[in-house]
Amino acid sequence: MVLISLVATHSELDLETVGTLSSGAAELAGSVHMPAVTLATCNRMEIYAESTGSSHDDVQTTREQLLDVVAETSGLDRELVGRSFRTLVEDDAVSHLFEVGAGLDSAVIGEREIAGQVRKSLADAQHAGTISGNLTKLFETASRTAKDVGTRTALGSRGRSIVSVALDIAGDMRGDGAAFYPGAKVVLIGTGAYSGTSLAQLVERGVTDIGVFSGSGRAEDFVAERAGGARALQMQELPAAFREADLIIGCSGGNRRITAREVENLAGLTGSSPRVKPLTVVDLALSHDFDPDVAELDGVDLITLESVKMAAPGETEDSVQEARDVVASAVQTYLTERRERSADDAIVALRRHTQELLDEEMNKIRKQHGCTGAAEEVEFAVRRIVRKMLHTPTVRAREMAAEGRTEDYVRALQDLHGIEVPVRAETARAAPAKRRRAEDFSAAELAQMASYLTKVPAGGFCQHHRPGEFAIERIDAVRGLQIRRAG
Repeated sequence: MVLISLVATHSELDLETVGTLSSGAAELAGSVHMPAVTLATCNRMEIYAESTGSSHDDVQTTREQLLDVVAETSGLDRELVGRSFRTLVEDDAVSHLFEVGAGLDSAVIGEREIAGQVRKSLADAQHAGTISGNLTKLFETASRTAKDVGTRTALGSRGRSIVSVALDIAGDMRGDGAAFYPGAKVVLIGTGAYSGTSLAQLVERGVTDIGVFSGSGRAEDFVAERAGGARALQMQELPAAFREADLIIGCSGGNRRITAREVENLAGLTGSSPRVKPLTVVDLALSHDFDPDVAELDGVDLITLESVKMAAPGETEDSVQEARDVVASAVQTYLTERRERSADDAIVALRRHTQELLDEEMNKIRKQHGCTGAAEEVEFAVRRIVRKMLHTPTVRAREMAAEGRTEDYVRALQDLHGIEVPVRAETARAAPAKRRRAEDFSAAELAQMASYLTKVPAGGFCQHHRPGEFAIERIDAVRGLQIRRAG
């Protein structure tokens, strides 16, 4: 299996295109016949998948399949989709995901929300059944690394996020800064991840009047599950809430945008008694909850993700480097362990090959000498020799895997011993060995067993051991033949 990642982010594309690419993210992974995880956030669309082959052609085939599905689910031109994504393979894909989870590739450097989105992407893939053991390990380790950055570095301790920066901008635009929030009235649209973060940030800043509206009807459950005293808004309550609001935050990401005319009417910007206090609108939805022309309304300030991206504060070089060191160490540890795991199949193949040779030789000894004490001593001695012979090749296999040279070891096995290391199927599970039933034995086998058992003392295991030393269940069919032969 080869890890492949398709990446489209805010650093190469406008957020409108990223949002469109992400529109079918929920259905994407389940539409391809391969292990895959989709990471879609407000400023990125990424797909992590496993190619079934390691050749360049195999990787390209996997890439083309993923791009086809993105084009189909997003409705964008296939050529545009192909240009929008860059492709990362193996170690590069691993490093990128770890940096993303740590907030080092975000519009707001060091943002903490992305770590939760990485965890959610893994959970969604597990729920959809599109995950594999390798991808699970990858995303779990990336999440742990993000937590380490958050607890061990100055970058993580700042706790910045897209939401916090947007709220900082809103406070500054109103001229009051942090003092704006304790007395502000806020309407929150949507019940997704950003809505939860926004609600928590508003409560932390002292806001006590928060109304939550959801077109999907989830507002009541949303506020019931969270502290902060927010209230759910019904559709008929929206005009009054808009008219009284100082701040409206859109986080729904629905298919319908609120137009400037609707904001004008709902917020009471016109009419016989128009509102006099200013209104700030924050649009955190990737697909936009508000039309851009809302910014043209008198008395209305519009803050978008693009605004946040441009206004995001820079981080000190020392803080970023500190976080990058944590990530680099985690990446190296993960890759080393992954390479060592890749040597397991080669080690198993070598052990199986050696054991088959041993079994073959011991069968020859048994045929010549029967089940004798001497034969058992020979077997024990040979097995000790085999274990010693395999020790150094096993250690060397893991050392070469850690150096990224597993393929060299596999080729050596093939060249020196003619051992073929099978390709492991991720989802395949070895069936447990089945015990043979009486009807599974041929008549000749049963007769041979019965003949042998006539020479075994009653209650014994074989003719060379005393009764009571071993106990074994006899096949009824063999017992019957034994009785008839004895008679």
